[in-house]
Formats: sequence, structure tokens, C-alpha cells
Amino acid sequence: MKLYRSGTHFRQWFAFGPEIGWVTFPAEVGGWEKRQPISGIDKFDLRELPLRMGFNTGIPGAPTFDLSSDRPFRVAA
Repeated sequence: MKLYRSGTHFRQWFAFGPEIGWVTFPAEVGGWEKRQPISGIDKFDLRELPLRMGFNTGIPGAPTFDLSSDRPFRVAA
């Protein structure tokens, strides 16, 4: 899974994976659950980011942060 941001769509994340193709989802806690497939995206506008930058979105492989836990960091499956 690869994570991307756009210079023009500030409230959205973009992701690509061989099993899911291109998807977009809100840049918010739990946003991965609202992902939507996309096509025809202009890749010129996208920049790849480390997967950890998508923390708390629920994207597989990104960490979550929970202050109420004695182990505040964990990686989503």
C-alpha cells in the first residue's frame, strides 16, 4: 500500500495498492472506512508520503495513537 497527498485536494488522502487499485478517503480519523475507488487521477499532482503519515485514518499499515492506552502507538493490520 502506498499513500499520497495532493496539492489541490487538501482534505483527501489517496492510496494505491495492487489488490485495491486507486482509492481516495477523507483526511480524518477513521477516514479509511469511507474510501472510494477512483480512476483517471492526475498523478502529476500527487506526492508519495510515508504510510505512517496516515496515522489514525485506519489505512492498513499506518499507526494509531490512543492517549487513553498505556501503549499509545500500534500499527493497523
